Amino acid sequence: MSEKRDYYEVLGISKGASDDEIKKAYRKLAKQYHPDVNKEPGAEEKFKEVNEAYEVLSDPQKRATYDQFGHAGMDGMGAGGFGGGFSGGGFDDLNDIFGSFFGGGFGGGGSRARSNGPRKGQDRYMQMKISFMDAIFGKTETITIDVDEQCSQCMGTGAHSKDDVTVCPTCHGSGTVVTQQRTPFGVFQSQSVCPDCGGTGKKIRKKCSKCGGKGYEHKRVSVDVKIPAGIQSGQQLRVSGKGERGANGGSNGDLYIEIMVMKHDYFVRDGRNIYITIPISSVDATLGCSVDVPTVYGDVELTIPSGTQNGQQFRLKGKGVKDLRGSGQGDQLVEVKIEIPKKLSGEEKEMYEKLRKLQAKGGKESVFDKFKKAFK
Repeated sequence: MSEKRDYYEVLGISKGASDDEIKKAYRKLAKQYHPDVNKEPGAEEKFKEVNEAYEVLSDPQKRATYDQFGHAGMDGMGAGGFGGGFSGGGFDDLNDIFGSFFGGGFGGGGSRARSNGPRKGQDRYMQMKISFMDAIFGKTETITIDVDEQCSQCMGTGAHSKDDVTVCPTCHGSGTVVTQQRTPFGVFQSQSVCPDCGGTGKKIRKKCSKCGGKGYEHKRVSVDVKIPAGIQSGQQLRVSGKGERGANGGSNGDLYIEIMVMKHDYFVRDGRNIYITIPISSVDATLGCSVDVPTVYGDVELTIPSGTQNGQQFRLKGKGVKDLRGSGQGDQLVEVKIEIPKKLSGEEKEMYEKLRKLQAKGGKESVFDKFKKAFK
């Protein structure tokens, strides 16, 4: 599929769907499109699409990231996507779904499949500080991280060749061993991880020469993280497959990067709007003027009308932040701060005195006299 569909659309649910509604929709579609049941062309691709959508929407954190950024937040970042198949949290649910449908789920009984089946690794978390301007316009940041990746020689089996992988003779492939203990109260039975195979259910006769039988290689890699324009502090980006390594051939977890936007010296952001306070003189506020106001996109001419008051705001349309999902753009709000000079030249003082006498001569009440009338 060249273009990914909306995950909610894939599962046929609304964006406000509950966890139960998500699981119900997933189970229905998983049964419908499973390749072992549906042999029609395209069924396998639809099954992978359904599994991918469920992997995201069934995880509260991944769902929140998807709701904020869409597909760009899930598998953009230049780090790959889901890869299809049973790479995520839906694996256990599929065992539940097909346990009765196929008579035992994937690879035998349900508990056995879960004990030694592929398990996805844990997610990792980190914080990244970016500048105010980078949050407005977006950027690509390259980070260096340590990660365990599947061995390129044995493809994660840990064996020299596929013929060197055999069923563990101790647990007979179950990955667990059962012990019994007789007591005066009866026989107690306990189950634990097989000590010989470590729960994999397999034994390796000849280990891979590259990874020494581990199935993975520890690497220090560079990852390009695409930071979308309009991101805010506290929002997270997901880099697929860069978390902790999986078990028994399971995929790696994901890396979640929490963005911390640094403060700007003059601009303040509130949602999609940007605020700035500009100083003007009392003369300009009284008579009016034209000023070039800084914005994140460059200077914009603003007309200050005569009689402008301290704290008065003016709006510059479309000079705010672009919406993450492309549904509009905010504005820039310009607040006026009228500055009164603390010192006057002789000529300036003379002009102010003339103005005061002119107001008194015309019988015009002072601002303070108007205020005092309220107390009489």
